[in-house]
Order: sequence, then structure tokens, then C-alpha cells
Amino acid sequence: MVQSELAPLLETYRHLHSHPELSGHEKETAALVAEFLEERGYEVTEKVGRYTDPGAVSYGVVGSLRNGAGPTVLFRTDLDALPIVENTGLPYASTVRTTNDSGVEVGTMHACGHDIHITSFLGTATLLARLKDRWSGTLVMIAQPAEELGTGAKAMLADGLYTRFPRPDYALALHDEATLRAGTVGYCPGYALANVDSVDITVRGEGGHGAYPHLTKDPIVIAARIVVALQTIVSREVSPLDPAVVTVGSFHGGSKHNIIPDDVHLQLTVRSYKPEVRRHLLDAIRRIARGVAVSAGVPDDELPVVVVNEDEFTPATYNDPALTDRLVKVFERTLGADNVTRMDPVMGGEDFSQYALPDHEIPSFLFWLGTVSPERAEAARTTGVSLPSLHSSQFAPAPEPTIATGVLATTSAILELMK
Repeated sequence: MVQSELAPLLETYRHLHSHPELSGHEKETAALVAEFLEERGYEVTEKVGRYTDPGAVSYGVVGSLRNGAGPTVLFRTDLDALPIVENTGLPYASTVRTTNDSGVEVGTMHACGHDIHITSFLGTATLLARLKDRWSGTLVMIAQPAEELGTGAKAMLADGLYTRFPRPDYALALHDEATLRAGTVGYCPGYALANVDSVDITVRGEGGHGAYPHLTKDPIVIAARIVVALQTIVSREVSPLDPAVVTVGSFHGGSKHNIIPDDVHLQLTVRSYKPEVRRHLLDAIRRIARGVAVSAGVPDDELPVVVVNEDEFTPATYNDPALTDRLVKVFERTLGADNVTRMDPVMGGEDFSQYALPDHEIPSFLFWLGTVSPERAEAARTTGVSLPSLHSSQFAPAPEPTIATGVLATTSAILELMK
């Protein structure tokens, strides 16, 4: 059945790849998904989602297929692409240029493989509609916008995803993986991806002439001391057994060689798994920023301003161990045990985690889908040359084996849960 659907799926994939849309602008991609699901008998609702910006439109799509009594299973794909100029050289490579939300013209590319996700999603929807005599329950297919911003899942839940539509007993998703051979899948029980926090720090001081630093309270020096002190949180405050990351990704201050500025702006990404570790990291960042400024003589009304961007927070992805074990057995039967790999957790983030709700109320499972052709995988192994990563302008999955495996694995998993 997968092979019989593969030719039209590959055509759809090439169309999606060459017509990417940025986060929050997935209008045509969502329309394609909605029409596809409707043609296969799904009850479809478009524009599901409510962002915090009341003027923003959410292009979320929900397709429900009811088939008697039984469990409700949610399967999610994401829709959005990235602001990257594609350099793969593929005949169907994206040449799209568009204007982003800041008014800047950018290239646009499916450099995270969401076109692979969508195509696998559509193939799965097709097979399950044809196999209704093999399962019972309710299938809820979710096409989610703005995954790259970490706001799409939250927006769909805020718009009543679990009250307007059947609440799932299980939530599933896949994500392509740039280091796995096509035709294989990977899995990680328990924590698989991290909590992701974005933190902004404004370090304030008293500017002046660079020739007279003794008359200033130099925010560049204070900020530099903060950056160094932050490194002790993970190395000296968090248990070595608890993964954590505090990275300062941006340090902006000053405008000229001989001017000490009044302030400096830092941007941090903070990663963790456990809620208590996350709380400790954020509290420590506030404490250290304040303490360093106080030691430099900054008055109380000019201490650093630390802002944790809660709207951008993405909780850790936790693969329910029992559900993972159950579905891994299905993958091993379907694909062969040699094509199923246990993988380590990573510190990247995925807002699929939102669908599990706080405290992992809904058992969920995200698995990795291999994308690398056997030839490229072998060449990388023998030469030591790194493969293009996700978010690379040269990321180019091997479409046929990747999509076939994605459809086969996902369909088999859902049939297991709804048989």
C-alpha cells in the first residue's frame, strides 16, 4: 500500500519543498493539507489556533476521522519553513524569497524537513482512511503552524484543541534526523528533548568617555563578568547527573571606540529537562546578574533587568516509557530490528511536548526518522566528513526511502494503538 501511494506522495513532497512558507504564514501549505484530508473523508477545520497577538492568523488544521468506539489518537505534523537560502542544488530546490515579520527580505527553505513530516503525515492519513476495517476509534490529524517559533502548539491548545475536538488518549509525532540512514527510525524513552527558555538581560551602568573609565560604571565590563559567572551555574550548582545548558548567544553594547555605553543587552538560551532544574537555572541567572552588578557598585534602581520570555518557553519532550516500549516493538516487527536504533536525548527543543499537557497527562511519543541515503551515510563514515545538519542550507533528505519509512512506521504504530 505504501508503494502504491509513493509516486503521488513524492510529487507532493517536491511541491512542498519548492514552495516553503515561514512561520505564521503557512496559508498555502495549510490549504493543501486541508484539501487532501477532506478528499479522503476527514472532517476538517481550518485556521485553528489563537496567538497572543490578536491580529495574527493561525493556519492550524485539524482533520478528524471517527470510526466507531475505541481510543483517540492524535498525530501531528508541522508546516513551517526557515529563513534560509537553499544551497542543495536539487532540481526542485526552493528559490522562494519573501519578507519576514521584521520587513527584511529572506530566502525560505524547508531546512528542518517539515516537508518530509507533512508528506509522511499525508501518506499516513491516506492509508488509515483505506484501512478502516482494521481499526476503531477516532483519529485526529493535526497540521500545526509556527513550530520553529515554539508558538504553534500553544496557539492550537489555546483555541480549544482539546475541547472543540476529541481529546486524545495518545499523541504521536515524528521528526527527521540528519544523522540516521534513510529506511531506519530512532527512539528515546523518557526525556528526549529539552525545556527551552529564552532570556534577555539588560545590563545598566553609567556611560561616558572611554578615556575616563573611572568616572563611569562600565556595563560592558559588568556584562562580561556576568557572562563568565553564568558558566558556573551548570559546572558548580547543578548536579553532574542533570543535563543543563546556559548559552549566551548575543552580546550587544556600544557604538564607538571611545564611548562607554549606558547599557548592554545579552540574549541567552537555557536548556534543561527536569522542572526543578529549570527553576534553579532561571533563579541563578537572576541572582548572578544582580550580584555582579552590586559588586560593581551599581545602585539598586539601575540593577540588571532579567526577562524570561514565557511566551517562547517550550517544555521538554517526554516519551512515555510504556508507550515507547510498545511502539518500538511494532517498529522492530515492521522495519526489522536492525533498522530501529535507541538514541540519546538531545538538548534541542520541540513544541510537540505541549500536547502531552503538564505532568505528561497524555502519553506521547516522538520518534526520529532517518533521512540520509545509504551512499552518503557510507561516504561520511569512511571519509569522516560531517553530514549537513538540520537547519543547514545543504540539508537534503533522500525522499523516497525516508517518506516510505515514515508512512509505514506511523501507520503501523497507529494501527497498534487502535486495533
